Amino acid sequence: MQRAAKPKREPQASLEARVFVSLLRTADALARGAEALLKPYNLSGTQYNILRILRGAGEKGLACREVGCRLISRDPDITRLLDRMESRGWIARAREAKDRRVVVTRIAPEGLRLLGDLDKPMHELHRRQLRHLPATQLRQLSHLLDRARGLLDGPCPAD
Repeated sequence: MQRAAKPKREPQASLEARVFVSLLRTADALARGAEALLKPYNLSGTQYNILRILRGAGEKGLACREVGCRLISRDPDITRLLDRMESRGWIARAREAKDRRVVVTRIAPEGLRLLGDLDKPMHELHRRQLRHLPATQLRQLSHLLDRARGLLDGPCPAD
């Protein structure tokens, strides 16, 4: 009589692997809330991120490559994304006078208005999502995430 083969057990995941999966699941859970908030505005998370980046850049604006480097999640098709945002009146682009090869992107008044409408609801969303953590733990978590990302965030690759 032949013995039944024992089912193979998955090797226990390393601590690093468990942290990696936990970070991805947490980021996804948090992002779903933001996506739900942005959906009625017909705005994606990446578009919202771009508007915030450009608001922070001020009148000076940023070249397309600089916008792409500052994104939370890198988008290989940043030019087409900026085209759609420009067609909606959220951003404006113009060639640099000193170097005609460089196209500078700035937030348009309509983009500023849209962000102004979203500032308070987004702030409230973040507070609801993380209210169960005391401020000391939030600061510690922020510090740890910055440290974990520190070795991974390198200079933005050339276009």
